[in-house]
Amino acid sequence: MEFAGLTLDAPPVLGDRQGMSNILNLPGEILAAVFSGWIVTWPTVLLSLIWLCWVASWIAASFWSGRTKSHVRTIDSWVYRLPILLGAILLTPPIERLLGVVQLYRLGDVWIYVLAVVVVLGLSFTWWGRIHLGRLWSNAITHKEDHRIVDTGPYGVVRHPIYTGQIIALLATGIAVGNWAAILGVCLISLGEWQKGRMEERFLSAELGAEAYGAYCRRVPMIIPFLRF
Repeated sequence: MEFAGLTLDAPPVLGDRQGMSNILNLPGEILAAVFSGWIVTWPTVLLSLIWLCWVASWIAASFWSGRTKSHVRTIDSWVYRLPILLGAILLTPPIERLLGVVQLYRLGDVWIYVLAVVVVLGLSFTWWGRIHLGRLWSNAITHKEDHRIVDTGPYGVVRHPIYTGQIIALLATGIAVGNWAAILGVCLISLGEWQKGRMEERFLSAELGAEAYGAYCRRVPMIIPFLRF
C-alpha cells in the first residue's frame, strides 16, 4: 500500500490457520504430556488415583495445625527438599520421555494390585500418625505451641510414622512402575524424608530438651521398626 509516496508493508499476522490451531492446541498437548504414561495406564493408574486422593486429603488437613513458635530456616530445609523435588520430577511421564526411559521389567496385573494394597497400607499408616499427632503436626520442621514428645500410638512403633508410611508407599509405587527413573525418583524422595527426619530430631532435641528427646530416640526406632538407628 502506498501513502504519500511511501510504501507501507501490511501489518504482521499471527500466522496461518494451521499455526493458530497449533497455538490453541498447546494447552491440551501439555495436559496430554503430563497425564500420560504410567499415571493413566491400567493398572498403574490405580496407584496415581490412590496418591491423588491422599494428596488432596493431606492438603485439606493442613489447616488442622497449631500455631508455630519457631521453625527451621527455609534455606536450611533445602537439604531435604531438594532430593524430594528431584525425585518427584523423575516420577513424571514427560521427564521419563525426555530421558528416553525404558521399562526394566513388567509386572503382571496381580502384582500391581498387590502393590496397590501396599500403597494403601503405607498411606493409611501416615494418616494414623497424622491424626494421632493432631495439631502438633506441620508440613515443615516446626516447634508448635504446647509442643511435647508424643510416644504413643504409631509414635511408639517408630519416631516418624508419617515418613515410614510414605517411604513404604513410594517404594511400592516405584517397583510397580518398573523403570529406572521411577525407582531412582522414589529412592531420592525416601532419602529426603530420612534427611528431614534427622534434621527434625536435631531441632526438637534443642527445642524440647536433649535428655528427654534422647531417651525417646533410644527407646523407639527412627523409621524402620525394630532397627534403632
